[in-house]
Amino acid sequence: MSVAVVTDSTTYVPAELLDELDVRRVDLYVGWDGDMRAESEWIDLDAFYARLQESERTPTTSQPSVGDFTAAYEPLLEAGREIVSIHIPVALSGTCESAREAARSLGAEDRIRVIDGRTGAGGLGCLVIAAAEAARAGAGAADVEAAVDDARSELDIWFCLETLEFLRKGGRIGAAQALVGSALRIKPVLTFGTEIAPVGRVRTSRRALERMEEYLEELQARGATDWIVQHAQSRDAADHLVSRGREVLDKPPLFCTQVGPVLGAHLGKGMLVGGMRRSEPSAP
Repeated sequence: MSVAVVTDSTTYVPAELLDELDVRRVDLYVGWDGDMRAESEWIDLDAFYARLQESERTPTTSQPSVGDFTAAYEPLLEAGREIVSIHIPVALSGTCESAREAARSLGAEDRIRVIDGRTGAGGLGCLVIAAAEAARAGAGAADVEAAVDDARSELDIWFCLETLEFLRKGGRIGAAQALVGSALRIKPVLTFGTEIAPVGRVRTSRRALERMEEYLEELQARGATDWIVQHAQSRDAADHLVSRGREVLDKPPLFCTQVGPVLGAHLGKGMLVGGMRRSEPSAP
């Protein structure tokens, strides 16, 4: 393949799938009290989420360094490849800017296309998969970037949180700020784009799960061909959604995974994510 695809650690796509698609990853960092680690070094997610719930301090998160990106890019450039590098939104992280600075420092801005994914977690993962499949089929860098744009135009991601407290503390709350301070004990239903925005709210965990099931049915009605499920310490609910999604969409998800520490630090425990990528453009 003449085009290499690079992304960051916040897709939470299974490592074996990214390896199969020849996708390189660059870690973001997360930690408490100066103990900042690359995201991939937080192996025990149960321990991380337990500490997140118990700690009075919110973990700090940080984008990859310019050096992290140059280390990923240099071998690919030396092999004569162009690079399409797809990342978490600029509105949520400085990751894209680190990637662009790395391209400038290498004098390779004409060979490295850095793309703001304008979505996160599994939604970003869907874009990366679309790019990698296009690259594997022999597409040039411009066509790989076009494949990302096409996938993004057909992408829709919803998730439900136990609380907005972690988003509020981390300053990533975006338009969901409108739900803060509600007198009701609610579980917000949100969408994940260039910012995190509310699409609804429910009162109970059971109703949240039912709403996500309804969302899968909405995806099916709109012609979804690919879908995903992710969670944060909500394995039973995620398994239920996978089972229900198989019935509704008549195929397995692209992947079902747990959200890792960087996004988990901002979203908290109990997140469910349902999403889709359409393989073909929507009918007019």
